[in-house]
Amino acid sequence: MDSGDPSKPTGEEEEADLYSMSGSESEVKFKAVTQAYEILRDDEKRKLYDQYGMAAFDSTRGGPGDAGVDLNDMLAQMFGMNVGGGAGGQRRPRRGRDEEQQYKVTLEELYKGKTVKFAANKRVICSQCKGSGAKEKVKPQQCDRCKGAGVREAYRQVGPGLIRQEVLPCDNCDGTGMFYKEKDRCKKCKGKRTVEETKALEIYIPRGSMQGEHIVLEGEADQFPDQTPGDIVFTLVEEPHEIFTRVGDDLSAELNVTLAEALGGFARVVLKHLDGRGIHLGHPRGKILQPGEILKVVGEGMPRKRGEEKGDLYLSVKITFPKAGWLPDDDAYETLCKLLPIPEPSIPAEEVDEVEYETNADIEQMGGRSHHSRPGMVWEDEDDDDDQGGPQCATQ
Repeated sequence: MDSGDPSKPTGEEEEADLYSMSGSESEVKFKAVTQAYEILRDDEKRKLYDQYGMAAFDSTRGGPGDAGVDLNDMLAQMFGMNVGGGAGGQRRPRRGRDEEQQYKVTLEELYKGKTVKFAANKRVICSQCKGSGAKEKVKPQQCDRCKGAGVREAYRQVGPGLIRQEVLPCDNCDGTGMFYKEKDRCKKCKGKRTVEETKALEIYIPRGSMQGEHIVLEGEADQFPDQTPGDIVFTLVEEPHEIFTRVGDDLSAELNVTLAEALGGFARVVLKHLDGRGIHLGHPRGKILQPGEILKVVGEGMPRKRGEEKGDLYLSVKITFPKAGWLPDDDAYETLCKLLPIPEPSIPAEEVDEVEYETNADIEQMGGRSHHSRPGMVWEDEDDDDDQGGPQCATQ
């Protein structure tokens, strides 16, 4: 068990220190904590801090904030955190932002695994000026427009009579706070400090990977001076499959059999698996398959990423009935009826009506002509149905 660093003050000591401060000192620290919290909770402010440090909030250098606050030091004191950031006086290199991309994969690729090689265009530190943006031994000048802050204030109209104040990167120095004369700029990067480069990259998608998983190329995002490059993060997006459906490590598919196979059994290859193998299934004669019955094939689902085990394959029985007129004559029908179980007897009733029926009806139309509402139905004005009249008797 970690007993902690004895050189660090305890929570009680910190609280005592806070109470021992003078009123002005406590107020300054409270404002600093408040500003640090506001920067962390606001995405735009956090982005500015990551790129320009506290200069973006320094009112004495063109920004809107207090130059005396260092977010890293403040959070380190409070929580032991380090969020990076800070143009102008940063003590540690900042980490660049990750680049997130979606990568579509088929179920076959997730089943077998896949190695993908591709060429990517990325920004890298200029090799000629080492990221300075200038010729050798040339010293930069402070940007006159932003006074070295790297950011500038701007006002934008967001509505009638509404003006919003924004802090934007200085377009004169590209947010660096420093400026080189055109004759002093690096010829290779034109003072931009980075150049575009094409690099061959490779990602490996392990077999058994799932929708939403991340494949990370560490440190392969764009490079910028004074930053540790971020990662390229690929999020796997599984494309729908025409045969199989995946749930976790298990697969499901339809098992199409004829009426004869459902009654008399079969032994054949019923489908092709994701790796190209034929799946042979035998069903014994006399064990009748029912529509919608589920057959479970153990160990024929998706492979697990660790080990050699696989999930299971669930087959939903779908029986294909013969089309009308498939028997040639009445004698064949009589022969078939003798082979099949005898029909169910008629249900006894005191009064019997012989009715007609329609085939291929749509169950979604059920209740559509009712005068009473169903849950989710919209009330209609009865006047709109005047032309239909009331209930009518069928013609006898």
